[in-house]
Amino acid sequence: MNKFNNTKNKPKQDTQRTKWAKFTYTGKETKFITKLFKNTNVKIAFTIDNKIERLLSTQYSRNHNKYDKCGIYQVNCPTCNKKYIGQKGRPFHVRFQEHFRDYNYVNNKSKFALHLLENEHSIGPVANIMDIAHTTNKGRIGKILHL
Repeated sequence: MNKFNNTKNKPKQDTQRTKWAKFTYTGKETKFITKLFKNTNVKIAFTIDNKIERLLSTQYSRNHNKYDKCGIYQVNCPTCNKKYIGQKGRPFHVRFQEHFRDYNYVNNKSKFALHLLENEHSIGPVANIMDIAHTTNKGRIGKILHL
């Protein structure tokens, strides 16, 4: 009887080595997929994507600047309220720098800068004179001009 009891209480040694798989938890779909591994030698570990480090990093907050995106924008003349509307595949702040540079160096490349120079109007900071009408994917659809 002692012989029988000793063999019954001993845990069976698993001849296969346990493997681990890491899944990013996204919801019901992740649970469904991981249930497929239930009767295998693969153990599941879950991770999440919203880590506090990612939320607080400067790289994450930099992407929230609306002038880092591209799309359709409107630049307003601060003096006479005429508008220049355009669409670019480059970030808005880069396009504003081009208008500003053309204004400072009296280049005739920018129609908006040309308007400011011909009428002796001033240029303001990007937050005061540029409005974003619509953000798009990178690429150029066309340009609309109103002066």
